Amino acid sequence: MTDDRYTVISADCHAGADLLDYRPYLESRYHDAFDAWAASYVNPHEDLLADTADRNWNSARRLAELEADGIVAEVVFPNTIPPFFPSAALMAPAPSGTDAERRWAGLRAHNRWLADFCAEAPGRRAGVAQILLNDVDEAVREVRRTKEAGLTGGIMLPGTPPGSGLPELHSTYYDPLWAVCAELDVPVNHHGGSASPPLGDEPAARAVFMVETTWFSHRALWHLIFGGVFHRHPGLRLVLTEQGSGWIPGVLDMLDYYHGRLVAASQAATAEAKFGVGLAAAMGDSPAGIWRDHCFVGASFMRPHEVPLRHRIGLDKIMWGSDYPHDEGTHPHSREALRLAYAGVPADEAAAMLGTNAARVYGFDLARLAPLAARVGPRVTDIAEPLEKIPPDATSPAFARGGSVRVW
Repeated sequence: MTDDRYTVISADCHAGADLLDYRPYLESRYHDAFDAWAASYVNPHEDLLADTADRNWNSARRLAELEADGIVAEVVFPNTIPPFFPSAALMAPAPSGTDAERRWAGLRAHNRWLADFCAEAPGRRAGVAQILLNDVDEAVREVRRTKEAGLTGGIMLPGTPPGSGLPELHSTYYDPLWAVCAELDVPVNHHGGSASPPLGDEPAARAVFMVETTWFSHRALWHLIFGGVFHRHPGLRLVLTEQGSGWIPGVLDMLDYYHGRLVAASQAATAEAKFGVGLAAAMGDSPAGIWRDHCFVGASFMRPHEVPLRHRIGLDKIMWGSDYPHDEGTHPHSREALRLAYAGVPADEAAAMLGTNAARVYGFDLARLAPLAARVGPRVTDIAEPLEKIPPDATSPAFARGGSVRVW
């Protein structure tokens, strides 16, 4: 925060190359296969076919629009279609057989492109590298390579939805991945929507997806906690992004309840004793303690009902995000979204959630960003003014009513 303006870092933005622009980033041995695949590929995502799709890769336009929205830096998750993928990687099913090799090639191409994209705006983009979980050794190599390439956003952890054929995230199978992320201080990001199983094409499928998708993403938290991952790898950091934040206090209470219940049961002759065997030694701390020491939330377009929970979540854990360039994001009304959520919040607390926390997690240099924030950042006095009228063209759920009914 400067004297009168906030330094806003969006902890949740998305980008990717236009489909054919990935070709130069592929190893040459895949070029013929890519040409054949791209010639017949039909993009299933309407937003990537619209006139505004270039916001994913047009660096100048992107910087201008983010600055106009009061944002000076961003954490960059993927959005477009990597080579050889059936859809955006966030929602794509796990690969199998010979498809896995080409999918890995596609993700490496995206990561190379992303490093160049971030380099176009030095100090203002923390790119999140993509990996797959089917080959842990390859994932470890890609973590090392992307760290050396300058990607500071960490990795995006794919989900292991039911039916994926992958070991569950609590499995020690993934220990080499956690070890290298802890060693290199690489944040592990788990983004909403990345762990949902396929639901079919029935009319109810979209509604069911909306009800269930965040719960499936939350599963990574209790899998890693009860799996003892943080105890074995004390330097590991987990960020849960675009999954809301109002669910966190209640879920931590629930996890603490089960932890205490199962640990106690393991020390007594009860019917539940078998469920708690070895749990205390494997975890080393309670779920709430693990959250306090290792976890963060990318609280995309934080809503008014979530803000009063900020101290229970942990004021130093919350990182606001605009979800640019998605339709559900707050652009171009981020200032209004911030007023709706943070009016009445002490300025130092708002500053932490809007930028300081993200700078600490992802390594942004606040002093380097300060001159730009002094020019384009939202004024502290403006954000303190309650929002009385929602912009009529706003499409973000940040402005939706009734958010307090959310239970996870």
